[in-house]
Parts: sequence; structure tokens; C-alpha cells
Amino acid sequence: MHREDIYKEAGIDAQIYAIGKAAEDALSERFRRIDETAEYNQIKVLHAFHEARVSEACLNGTTGYGYNDVGRDALEEVYARCFHTEAALVRPLIACGTHALAITLHGNLRPGDELLSITGKPYDTLEEVIGIRPSAGSLAEYGVTYREVKLLPDGSFDFEGIRAAVNPKTRLVAIQRSKGYETRRTLSVSEIGEAVRFVKSIREDLIVMVDNCYGEFVEREEPSDQGADLIVGSLIKNPGGGLAPSGGYICGTRAAVERASYRMTCPGLGAEIGPTLSMNRAFLQGFFMAPVVTASALKAAIFASLIYGRLGFPVLPKAEEERHDIIEAITLGSPEAVCAFCRGIQQGAPVDAHVTPEPWDMPGYSDKVIMAAGAFTMGSSIELSADGPLVPPYNVYFQGGLTWPSAKYGILKSLAALKEAGIACNWSQFQVE
Repeated sequence: MHREDIYKEAGIDAQIYAIGKAAEDALSERFRRIDETAEYNQIKVLHAFHEARVSEACLNGTTGYGYNDVGRDALEEVYARCFHTEAALVRPLIACGTHALAITLHGNLRPGDELLSITGKPYDTLEEVIGIRPSAGSLAEYGVTYREVKLLPDGSFDFEGIRAAVNPKTRLVAIQRSKGYETRRTLSVSEIGEAVRFVKSIREDLIVMVDNCYGEFVEREEPSDQGADLIVGSLIKNPGGGLAPSGGYICGTRAAVERASYRMTCPGLGAEIGPTLSMNRAFLQGFFMAPVVTASALKAAIFASLIYGRLGFPVLPKAEEERHDIIEAITLGSPEAVCAFCRGIQQGAPVDAHVTPEPWDMPGYSDKVIMAAGAFTMGSSIELSADGPLVPPYNVYFQGGLTWPSAKYGILKSLAALKEAGIACNWSQFQVE
């Protein structure tokens, strides 16, 4: 059986298969460069494993208080060494990226302090953490104020605006690397580094925290390599490699991570307690796999960008642009198109492919959101997934793919779903230059 035949058997017609093949052929050189970065990062991770002296005993977990958890200690040393920070918290107790960010903010801000975001409005789920939307237990309820400086129209930092916004109350400066549900470009590590240095030139004591979600291992450096005091993320995104069943990480200066640890558990105990149960193996193996899994997700994002861009849909970033995270934003123009796209992605997943995703009032979001994620781990966005709020201009945010072939198939299934729904596309105009 030829390759085209197995795709046909799996629901991909000849037209869509030809579009996919042409796109893949056009991206061969780009994919080669992605593989080179994955190789670089793989050796970096492996070297961190060797320096931390990871052993078979580290693969076991603990219960109860979690004292003397050698696997947990080795795991956190691996993260700290790989990301070149003084300390790290990597715990199953951290439920998601938003939780990791909330722990970090609550741990490092005190009543009377001010939080300054220099990338504009934060991701939706942080609005209640901060108190932009009132919520019990928000930073605002504890007397922490909030200000933001929007990015310039070209997506770069507004340095003069930042200088004007910093005041004696400013304690922590937040940078969101990825776009969230905004239609802005993702920030590169070098751009973030420039902003970190600028902030420190204003006041050296300011803490700079980077929401690093979706960006890990996309480049050869992380924001911590460029001077960020804290980088924060989720283990069911890039660094979990598709194997971590839960968890989050906080890496940074020893003092800032320690303060976060007291919020994660309680004052006086901090990082000393917290069982890992049976998760050390998955956490360590997932981090080991993360560079190549991230590379698969990157290929999928660029593949989707090329195809949907040529079919006439606005895409961000464009296929030829450099990537700084794994997210691809596609403006589909109607709720019907967003729902069809998500149906196709769901149909291309290994789990719950028979389920139809529907928009719903998801906790932490202000608008109805549709999410497609037929994943081995619920909500894992390093796995093939897509989501978006049902509001104009009807953007869908695509990410993930544990393997390149499965991610490719998922994207082709999204095209098949749009075709079946009668969504207008420039099918005959698809060209690969």
C-alpha cells in the first residue's frame, strides 16, 4: 500500500493529500533547521542529566510528606542546570501554568507592591489571579496594585512607556512570551533579554518574571539565559514532553524561587515537603524527550501556517517567519469555521477522536471557548490541540503534536472538516513557491 492510500483510508482525499505533500516538500530545509535546534537542546538536556547524576533510584517517588525524595531533588537540579538558574521548583502539586504563575506572583509580591506587565493584557486566566476581574483571593484583595504597558504596534517593547510606568511601588515586572489569545507576534528570547536589561537599568532590585509557556526548547536559549529572574511554565506543555501527567515549574534566583515555594506549600516548609508519588519517572523522561517533541510541534505549526496562509486565511506567524513558540494563530472569520477546524483536529487525535468539541463557559475565561484536545493527558497542549474564544475575528490557536506524522494528519483532517462544512477556501489557488 502506498502512503497516499493509507491517508485515503483514513479520510484524507486526493486534493487535501496533494496540498499536504506540496507543503511538506516546500518546508524541507526549514524542518532541517528545526531538527538542528532539537539536537542542540537534546544535548543540553542530556548534559544536565549527567551533571545532576540522575540514577535509577531517582525514577521512584515518595508519599506523605515527601522527605528525602532524591528523584525530586535530581529533577529540580536538572531543570536548574538546563535553564541556567540558581534553583527550581518542579512539582505535581502545581496544577497548571496559571497556578505556577499565581504561586510565583503571590510569593514575591507583598501588600503595597505593584505588579507591572510590560506586554500588555495578560492571558485570560491571569485576570482573576491579578484582580483585573474581581475574584476571591486575588492579588488586588491583598493590596497589590497592577499596571500594564502595551506593546508598540509592531509588537516590540515600549521602552519609554516602561520607564514612565516604573515607580517606587513597582516590585515585579511580568513578561508574557507567547501571544495568548491576542493577535500579536511572540517575543524572541533576544528581545526579552533586551527588555530585562532595560528594566534592570531602571532599578536593579526589580524582579523580572517571564511566562515561558509554549516557548521552551523552541530556541537554543531561554529567557533565564538573558537575565530573567524567574521563568515559569507548565509541564503539560513543552517541557513535559507529552509524558508528564500534570505539574508546573518555577526556575530562577534562589531567593525568588524560595519565596514561591512558601506559597506553594506554606511558610516554614516551602520546598522541603511535597510527595512526587509515582511521577518522577514521567517528569524526568518527559523532560528528556521535550526537545524532539517540541520540534514536532514546531513543524506542525509551520505546516499549518503555510497551508492556511496559502488558502487565504490570515495567519500569525507566517510560515516564512522565525518561530519563538509553538502556537499558530489562524483567523478563520466565522464561528462555523472555528468549530469545523476544531472538529477536524479532534478527529485527528489518538484519544476521543469520535467526540465533537463544543463551545462552553470554561473556568477562568470571560467568553465561550472551544477546545479540541484528544489527548493522553487532559488539557495537554503539547499534544495535538486547538482552541479559541468564540468572538470576532474568530481566531483559532493551534499547537502541539507529539510526533510530526500524527500532527500532519491532524492538520489535514482540519482541512477535510472545513471542506465538508462548505467553508470557503481558495482550494484552487493553493501554490507552494
